[in-house]
Amino acid sequence: MLYVTRKDGAVPVNTFNYFNYYTEIEEYFCQKRGAHILVSTLDWAVIESWQKADIPLEAVLKGIDRAFERYQSKPRPRLIKSLLYCVDAVAEVAGEAREAAAGRGPQGPAREAAAAFAPGEIANYLRANAAALRRAAERARFGRADGVALAPAFAEIADALEALAMQPATGAASNLEDLERYLAVFEEKLLAALTQAASAEELLALRREVERGLAPYRRRMKAEQLALIEKQFMQKKLFERHNLPRLSLFYLPAAGAPPPGEDG
Repeated sequence: MLYVTRKDGAVPVNTFNYFNYYTEIEEYFCQKRGAHILVSTLDWAVIESWQKADIPLEAVLKGIDRAFERYQSKPRPRLIKSLLYCVDAVAEVAGEAREAAAGRGPQGPAREAAAAFAPGEIANYLRANAAALRRAAERARFGRADGVALAPAFAEIADALEALAMQPATGAASNLEDLERYLAVFEEKLLAALTQAASAEELLALRREVERGLAPYRRRMKAEQLALIEKQFMQKKLFERHNLPRLSLFYLPAAGAPPPGEDG
C-alpha cells in the first residue's frame, strides 16, 4: 500500500477523501518541494487534465514521487517548480496501473461519490450550482456586453441541473456514472458558449498566457497532453471570469465546506 507523509503522519492514500483530489495533490507537491507555494493556474490545469483522464489520486502521487526521484538523482539536481515536470512520470504510473488493473471492474469519481455522499447531498449540490448559474445569468444580462448571448445559456444549464435534482432517489443519484456524463456535457456547453461570446482579443490573450507558461515544457510533452492542459487552462480562466461553478462531482464539497458557486 502506498503511504504519503503529511503533517499528521503517514496516511494510506486510499483513506483520502477522493473529492479532495485537487487539494491533496497541491499539498503533496508542496511537501515534496519542502515549501508551501501557490499552485499556478497552469498547475491547476495540469491537475484537471489528470482528473479528466481518470487518473486516480494514488497514481498521481506516485508519479510525483517518481518525478522528484529522477530529478534528484541527476548530477545537478533541478528544483521542480511546477507540476508540469511531473506529467511524464504520472502518465507512466497511470499506464502501469491500467495494466495491473486489467480485468477489474471500473473505478472512478462516480463510484467514490456513491460511497461518500448521500442522494440528498448530491441533489443539494445540483441545486446550488443551478442557483449559482442563475446569479451568473442575472449578472450577464445587466453587466457585460456579451451577456445577451450568455444569459440564456446559463439559464438553460440551470434548468437542466434543477431537473436532475428533482428526480427521485432512483434517478440521478442511482447512476452516478451517467450523472457525471451529463455534468461533463453541461460543462462543455458552457465552455462553448463562453468561447463563442469572448472577443478574439480576449482569447488571444489567454492563449498567449498559456503558451508562455508551457514553453519550457513543450519538448518533453506529448501533443495530446499539451492540448488537454491548454483546454483546461482556458476553461478555468473563462469560468472564473464569469464566476461560474464547476459542475463535475469532483467539486462536490466535503462536509463543512462552503456550497459551490459562493464567492470567496
